[in-house]
Amino acid sequence: MRRHTWPEPARAAVLGSRHLAAAAHPAVSAAGHEVLAGGGNAVDATLAMAAHCWLTLPGQCGVGGDAFAIVREPDGSVWTVCGSGFGPDGGDSRFYRERGFGAVPVRGPLSVAAPGAVGALATLHARAATRPLTRLWRPAIDAAVNGVPCTGKTRDDIVAHEALLRADPGAAAMFLPGGAPPAVGSRLVFGEFAGTLRALAEDPAALYSGALAQRAVAALTAAGAPFAGGEWEASAAAPAAAAITAEYQGLTVHQTPPPAPGWMMLQQAAICAGSLSDLAPLGAEAVHWMAAAARRAFHDRFAHCGADSTAWRALLEPGAVAAARAEIAAGALAAAAGVRAGGDTTSTVAVDADGRAVSFIHSLAFTFGSGVTVPGTGIVLNNRFGRGAYLLDGHPNEARPRRRPLHTLNAWIVTDGVGRLRFTGNTPGGDGQVQWNTQLLSHLADHDLDPQQAVSAPRFTVHPGSDADTLGAAPELRCEDRLGDEVLHGLRARGHDVRRLGGWDAGGSALVIAADHERGCLSGGADPRQDGVVLGA
Repeated sequence: MRRHTWPEPARAAVLGSRHLAAAAHPAVSAAGHEVLAGGGNAVDATLAMAAHCWLTLPGQCGVGGDAFAIVREPDGSVWTVCGSGFGPDGGDSRFYRERGFGAVPVRGPLSVAAPGAVGALATLHARAATRPLTRLWRPAIDAAVNGVPCTGKTRDDIVAHEALLRADPGAAAMFLPGGAPPAVGSRLVFGEFAGTLRALAEDPAALYSGALAQRAVAALTAAGAPFAGGEWEASAAAPAAAAITAEYQGLTVHQTPPPAPGWMMLQQAAICAGSLSDLAPLGAEAVHWMAAAARRAFHDRFAHCGADSTAWRALLEPGAVAAARAEIAAGALAAAAGVRAGGDTTSTVAVDADGRAVSFIHSLAFTFGSGVTVPGTGIVLNNRFGRGAYLLDGHPNEARPRRRPLHTLNAWIVTDGVGRLRFTGNTPGGDGQVQWNTQLLSHLADHDLDPQQAVSAPRFTVHPGSDADTLGAAPELRCEDRLGDEVLHGLRARGHDVRRLGGWDAGGSALVIAADHERGCLSGGADPRQDGVVLGA
């Protein structure tokens, strides 16, 4: 095990003896902490934080988006929830080509998939919550009515996407009050959305059937999207499922299964297993191995995998892992998949006094998703279908009826040999997620970094990843320059086309909570690249 050499983060890991909650916005972390301090469990806290995210980070997530979660119970069992909706039943490749498209549009009504986030939250609530949604979401409903202060990030998002928001009357009313982007600190009021939240707290299924669902489908079909209604109703089902797992450094890594890309983190970890602990942390050789493993994962995903494909299982077999490792050792880099790593997402992590842990992540896909709202509801719809489905004949991810597109969201938990919680975390960042999560795993398991050190460490990203809209992009390795000139030169010498980024500019907003069983405490870290904090007791 080698010690890192970059400067220590300005902030220290947050310690807790009973519980911790972490998010990318202080008010969201506070909502989770309040639930935990009041006797709620980590699932309760996650549900409360999700609703606050919809208000405080509206460009990143919403009722109209998707969500994934992984949960470790106090008895050591681990389960997951996939909240990924179906694309439109009429949305096959022919539909888009007949309208002159070479790819599914990435904005507007034709980019929308049915939302899955509320279905996932309903499953979390039914399976493990201790408090009614009406109670857990009451503070968020009150905040929606009274308004939430506009942060610098939200203002920047609005300014960057002003034309998109201005084109939709519902979006313009929410995010361009008075016809202009709001000032930092001014209150954004979500009156219509408050009514939607009240209805969903009483009955989450209302998003998928009944008057609210009919309103959403009617608005989309009137705008030319080929929804039929059945795919919308079917997207309510988000059953709990087993996690997928792999061993790393004597630990068990649990990940969300497809359509999440969690297997890609497991593949990268398997390729790098045994290669990183004796290397200098984030030295040229270590970064080369992790970057090359990421290139292999994205190549394999594009070549073989769709959301309903099982081809990923063969990629985790020992023979396939050994072959990939041998190629990297021989200096080979897999061909780029040909698509990009952008996107906008946010996440939360919570651990309660009983040892229950929840890693939760949700998104509209791109910032403000499709830019389309459901009239009278305050719901912004995602653009997951435009981002994730291909118009490639016969491809396992080709657009077709009742298919979920490829996804970027994933969440993970790590346990020790007797099933005790060791780490849980996640990060937003499109196709950066599976790469940065692997980097976090190495920092924690190979080099014993604490959670704050791990989320603050210099970051690098193989680009492109697996999105559908930029096929054919040239491969590059985007590196924060805190890695240092020697490392960047070393990576170029190993065949990487290095693009130098500012010291904190790679993206993401990683969150990690670790359990220290020897000392009997929890420790947590929130990424300084955004406004996240960890709170606990």
